[in-house]
Amino acid sequence: MRVLERLRLQARLPQRIKVDNGPEFSGNALDTWAFEHGVQIEFTRPGKPTDNGHIESFNGKFRDECLNQNVFLSLHDARRTVEAWRQDYNQRRPHSSLGWLTPEEFRETNITCNPLETTNLQVVYAVG
Repeated sequence: MRVLERLRLQARLPQRIKVDNGPEFSGNALDTWAFEHGVQIEFTRPGKPTDNGHIESFNGKFRDECLNQNVFLSLHDARRTVEAWRQDYNQRRPHSSLGWLTPEEFRETNITCNPLETTNLQVVYAVG
């Protein structure tokens, strides 16, 4: 909810968020917050990870390339390491699904409206 609140303060809320049925997404706090801010929560079907295949793929990359490759000595160390990986993944690494552009390059070449008007985009935040 901290990430969503940060987005709200930047006027960058998505219209909907697709989530699995984990306890972190099925509580009253998120449901109430989403309702109050006009954000639709869309749940995947139980036992159907293919409903959200792109995030399942991301989670596998994150686990293989970051979590399984590092030993975290403290919470601060874990946050620093994960943030460095996130920055690399989002800003420096080309993605095949984006025509081998980095997400930053893709965003810069494909924004045709005010970048603060993101209500028509489906936004997925897995690490933040």
